[in-house]
Amino acid sequence: MASETLTEYERRRLENIKRNEEMVASLKLYHTSSQLSSSTKRPRIVPKGYKNSPEKKPKTKSPIVIRKSLRARGIPPDSNTAKGLEDDLIASPQKTLNLPSKFEPSIRKSGPLTMQQAYVNGSSNQEFIDKIIDMSDNAPLYSSKKRQIVGNFISFKLGSLMLKPENVARIVPGRILSVRFFPSGDRTVVAAGDKLGHVGFWDVDSKEVDGDGVYLYCPHSAPVSGILIQPFSLSKIFTSSYDGFIRLMDVGKESFNMVYSSDDAIFSLSQRPNDIKSIYFAEAHGNLKVWDERAGCISTSSILHAHRINSIDFNPENTNLMATSSTDGTACIWDLRSINVRYPKSLKTVEHQKAVHSAYFSPSGRCLATTSYDDNIRLLSGVDFGDMAMIRHNNQTGRWISSFRAIWGWDDSYLFVGNMKRAVDVISTVKQMAKALESPYMTAIPCRFASHPYREGTLACATGGGQVYMWTTS
Repeated sequence: MASETLTEYERRRLENIKRNEEMVASLKLYHTSSQLSSSTKRPRIVPKGYKNSPEKKPKTKSPIVIRKSLRARGIPPDSNTAKGLEDDLIASPQKTLNLPSKFEPSIRKSGPLTMQQAYVNGSSNQEFIDKIIDMSDNAPLYSSKKRQIVGNFISFKLGSLMLKPENVARIVPGRILSVRFFPSGDRTVVAAGDKLGHVGFWDVDSKEVDGDGVYLYCPHSAPVSGILIQPFSLSKIFTSSYDGFIRLMDVGKESFNMVYSSDDAIFSLSQRPNDIKSIYFAEAHGNLKVWDERAGCISTSSILHAHRINSIDFNPENTNLMATSSTDGTACIWDLRSINVRYPKSLKTVEHQKAVHSAYFSPSGRCLATTSYDDNIRLLSGVDFGDMAMIRHNNQTGRWISSFRAIWGWDDSYLFVGNMKRAVDVISTVKQMAKALESPYMTAIPCRFASHPYREGTLACATGGGQVYMWTTS
């Protein structure tokens, strides 16, 4: 009866199943499989004098795990997206300077160094020390002055920027990752850190006959990720590195003191404008730490991102707001007054398709610009940074050029970012269009930038070959 109710399809299906079973049985596959399984089993050998325990000891419910950093375990740092740490550590094909062997950044040495020990040029650096101390004595005068911004814009003419041949210098031998102007109105001095652990200083106003005003030091053994110059004491310069060190270059004491040491790489360094006694830095996988100089220890530590934090910036008008960018593809705005250390929650999150290399507030604090490897620059503005605009820009730098990071100029109207055609792209935030600054004297690709805090129209462009090009208005 049951067979009569089956359809033609079901009858053919049952016939196929029966035929397959007969075929498998004829091959004796099940018998062969059981024989192989039994032959691979080895009898348990009990040593003489030992007895089998009738009961197995219960496993520990909470095994003890000893945390070790990637460096301690011999594992290279993460390179989750293009332009990651792996490229930062690859030797550049650029021709480097001939340095004494004792200054080669191959050995990670802790402890303090004297400036003379770290000095690479060979001769005495006393003249540089005297210049920095003299600048530091006048630092409070300029730091107390605050440039007044009318609305969002100031009277700066973009067409007046020019590059003179005397404003080009090679400061460091390797690819530059960080560049800063000294916040001084007396002299124009540029500081730059490269991938080999060098920190170079260029006294642009130097009129020396036998020198070019460049002073080179090697306080680190890995890429220099951040340079922080104390605004009220220019003789104190903090530097961070992938070697896990934060050093304080105290020119008055002629030393590079060890401030902080870690087994993990330090990727960025910043300071809150109204708190010069605290240093904010990013360590390992998305960890943000705060070093309290008064207590001499870490005061706060929290995981803000899933991967490394590439930049840390503070709002100049509301210093409680902090912006971070990360390799995890996001940029976040945080309120330091309400941030939960264990479960941090951002006020605003900007998502990109690839790594975000920078997130910087504008001079007025009303806008935020993010730069990502997904070839986008995003602008946030309006109430609670709710308005968002996207500007397409080629951010593919390749292996030998540091990732592009768009910075603000001296108002909220322009952004400066690198151009792979050996030019500087100036992006109008109003028209959202780019104009290229070109010069026959710029023979390398500019990748990292710094604007002078007291001289409008003075822009430093750093390259992968250790050169710095300084554009000025006169």
